[in-house]
Amino acid sequence: MNGRQNGRPTLEQVAARAGVGRGTVSRVINGSPRVSERTRTAVARAVAELGYVPNQAARALAGSRTDAIALVIPEVEARLFAEPYFLDLIRGVSAELAESDKQLLLTLVRTEQERQRFEQYLAAQRVDGVLLASVHGDDPLPDRIGELGLPVVMNGRRTEAEPVPYVDSDNIGAGRAAVAHLVARGRSRIATVTGPLDMYVARARLGGYRAGLTEAGLAPDEELVSAGDFTEEGGRRAMRLLLDRRPDLDAVFAASDVMAAGARGALREAGRRVPEDVALVGVDDSPVARLMDPPLTSVRQPIEEMGRTMARMLIGKIAEGPEDPEAPGGPQADRAGSRRRVLPTELVVRESS
Repeated sequence: MNGRQNGRPTLEQVAARAGVGRGTVSRVINGSPRVSERTRTAVARAVAELGYVPNQAARALAGSRTDAIALVIPEVEARLFAEPYFLDLIRGVSAELAESDKQLLLTLVRTEQERQRFEQYLAAQRVDGVLLASVHGDDPLPDRIGELGLPVVMNGRRTEAEPVPYVDSDNIGAGRAAVAHLVARGRSRIATVTGPLDMYVARARLGGYRAGLTEAGLAPDEELVSAGDFTEEGGRRAMRLLLDRRPDLDAVFAASDVMAAGARGALREAGRRVPEDVALVGVDDSPVARLMDPPLTSVRQPIEEMGRTMARMLIGKIAEGPEDPEAPGGPQADRAGSRRRVLPTELVVRESS
């Protein structure tokens, strides 16, 4: 058996013959300096034995790149264009890439079929790296991209111990600052509308909310916690549920400005005045916050700067070449600062609180 299929061996067959992963084979073929000599030898032997010829051989030998970077957002179009967060993030990424003459490819991945199709596109080495936004906790795409040997940087993270490089904001601090402000304004029955709890960002903001209550000497009450989905309608539904459970609540921390707008609508329907009856705080400091009636107190995230930082980090990783876990030192040899960045947040006080 020579391992050939339809007359041509595959990357997977080379990986199996060498006893390594597909991504490691890709790194060797693309000339990464961060591959152990033992691994490089094993892959070279497998390539020779199978007669493997990579589709991108000429490009790899020339050391050229596509000069294209993919920004992947796993959301539907309606949310992408309705959510100011994504527009600001795209603006920051685009501005940074323009300065480095990189082309930006915006990709929406909404279904499993689209994810598989995108993986095939990446496997053909049509981009030099990937930026990921709005990643849920069970999303395998970040790890899959790494297996393909492509640099990847995420906006946010899936867990506290995220192994993939990321740029995030201080979401725990956002929740704590919002609660501290509301307590300082004399509020004591403070509710929260969370994001989807399969996302680290939502769990972190909820954790900050709970920490803020504890620091203020207020006992957490699960009846004052209602889950949303980072949409206006989700905020409206969550607020209605909170009012049914605890009609005596006097403040709400919504985990996004868009959900705060939905909560404001539900409060108005119920005849509650903002801020006289219920104070309201959001997160993002988006145009939504400034245009609400009354204008919304919000925790500002440096969204454009996060986009710029993500792009800079990815460009740096592309220049370094892919990492190989079998190389001396492995990924741990990389400085933490080049793998993870957490940017500060800032409370912006307006009339809603």
